[in-house]
Amino acid sequence: MSSEESIRVRIAPSPTGLLHVGTVRTALFNYYFARQNKGKFIIRIEDTDTARSTKEYEENIITGLQNLGLVADEDPIKGGPFGPYRQSERKATYRPYLEQLLAEGKAYYCYCTKEELEKVHKEQMAQKQAPRYPGTCHGRSEEDKKNRIAEGIVPVIRLKIPGSLKTVVFKDLIRGKIEQHTKELDDFIIAKDLDNPLYNFVVVIDDVMMKITHIIRGEDHIPNTFKQVLIYQAIGVKNPPHFAHLPLILNSDKTKLSKRKNKVSINDYLGEGYLPEAILNFLSLLGWNPGNNQEVMDLNTITSLFNLGKVQKSSAVFDTTKFLWINGQYIRSLPFEKFIERSRNFLGKYAEQNPTLLEHALVLIQERCKKLSDIPELLAPLLEEKDIDISLLTSQKIPPTTVALALEIGQRIMQNWNRSEAFTLVNKAEICEELKQLFLKEIVAHNLKNGDVLWPIRAALSGQQSSPGAFEMIWFSGREKSLQKLKIAHAALRT
Repeated sequence: MSSEESIRVRIAPSPTGLLHVGTVRTALFNYYFARQNKGKFIIRIEDTDTARSTKEYEENIITGLQNLGLVADEDPIKGGPFGPYRQSERKATYRPYLEQLLAEGKAYYCYCTKEELEKVHKEQMAQKQAPRYPGTCHGRSEEDKKNRIAEGIVPVIRLKIPGSLKTVVFKDLIRGKIEQHTKELDDFIIAKDLDNPLYNFVVVIDDVMMKITHIIRGEDHIPNTFKQVLIYQAIGVKNPPHFAHLPLILNSDKTKLSKRKNKVSINDYLGEGYLPEAILNFLSLLGWNPGNNQEVMDLNTITSLFNLGKVQKSSAVFDTTKFLWINGQYIRSLPFEKFIERSRNFLGKYAEQNPTLLEHALVLIQERCKKLSDIPELLAPLLEEKDIDISLLTSQKIPPTTVALALEIGQRIMQNWNRSEAFTLVNKAEICEELKQLFLKEIVAHNLKNGDVLWPIRAALSGQQSSPGAFEMIWFSGREKSLQKLKIAHAALRT
């Protein structure tokens, strides 16, 4: 790569499904590399699979990446100097290259039938050979070709591998030198006919015409790369793009990531309340790390730290536990106003609650929220009235007499507490600190442990196994309501 070379990278997804986590990870690494080198990040849609490709999926991919913060410099919507950016709209550009290869004898028509090829492959496998095309049609006579056409056989076009070529070699920016002996390859099909070229051929032509300098994609494309290197050579490209093959993403059981075992659509994770910035952060760590213990990083930070040469060769495991932890870190770091805004679509039946009460509840659960879809469950102890469960009060193996004493302490503090002003978001920290000092004084005076008192208080006020702490519950419920709940719990414990 010369210092004058203008970096151009691309991702080329097929619009045959919703935006996939693997597509986003690949897009991220391309994006980082382009931004670091003041280059261009391009989206090109490979929509030649007309049976499965849809405009809806295309829009989901492009807008999905934009919403995650990965805005392309050129794409099918905004266009660019090397358009069109949909493969289906570029068909006219491929035919001249096919005609050139046929005219130069670097490609040829193959008239073999499916049955003939299956027979050859069976014979090869019987001899413990890899099934490969034997080059039959390269030497087929003109008369034989005419007869086959008369029989209705539609020939395909194969690329001829030069007989003098022994190995196909390319340098991978992540894996170093990679090579394959030509005996492991055959004269592969590059087009069904002049108007219907296949993937490996069109992707090469598109990358040449769009002046792509670096192809950064998953390691499952390495077999394709050998074929594409041969096509670059055949059409006379002396300086093909640089290649970098990213490690595969695996499920926790080390199988290839698939929707049968895991969620693979970004929509699924957004729908569960994973934040876009957390998704990008987590996916960036699948195959790369900054070389330190830092795990929570925004897009700009990762862009500045990213190094393509430090991407790992071994597969990356999609660790859902780590993903959830990272998402929780981002939720906790949100300014409260932003947390309220992000929460709106996840409130469920609590959306119609009194706004002030809802805000008070949300401020208490933000620290405990790992994904936004947790919100209704976390709000329940605060917004649902629940009869006291005596077994809950004693579930921590605290003696009933100690539980009763804790509830008495709580009632006495509430009765003697001279705090009449409204409890607000502004005075929350002050009130909780004041309550803490009042309770700690009583705990020490009675020679008790913190949990002996604070657990029964919290359980009595929330009616739940899991809830905000005792002081926060009092702040949320208010002095009078807290006192009432403690009296009810105390009375229930004595019956």
